[in-house]
Amino acid sequence: MSRSAGTAELATAEDTIALGATLGAGLRAGDVVVLSGPLGAGKTVLAKGIAQAMDVDGPVVSPTFVLARVHRARQPDRPAMVHVDMYRLLDHPGADLLGELDALDLDTDLDDAVVVVEWGEGLAERLSEHHLDIRIERNTETDTRTVIWQWSAP
Repeated sequence: MSRSAGTAELATAEDTIALGATLGAGLRAGDVVVLSGPLGAGKTVLAKGIAQAMDVDGPVVSPTFVLARVHRARQPDRPAMVHVDMYRLLDHPGADLLGELDALDLDTDLDDAVVVVEWGEGLAERLSEHHLDIRIERNTETDTRTVIWQWSAP
């Protein structure tokens, strides 16, 4: 898949994983992926698909309480995936979110990893000039997800 923009309607979790795998297949070390959308939209499910395509150790679960999990690559010379969840930090008004993100030292991981950040919109983009923004919306009446993605300009 090219590093451009797109949109998809996804009816099932399997569809969401498949899109994540399609997007994940083109990722390389140094890429930052920012996943946004409401609670329950499918951000972690999409991250599972990304991890599947990257062939990293799992399982991929929401890192809400640990903030970040490193999933090592199974193949030599392939990037690891660092899965980050900023949700827990959003509940603390006045928290220095940028400071918390910086304290994770994610920019040092960019040499040999792809960083996938849930709930990081407005912050995680600062880790790399070139990042993939993915927005997931859920239709509450049908459970269909609408996913919109776009690479930032290089």
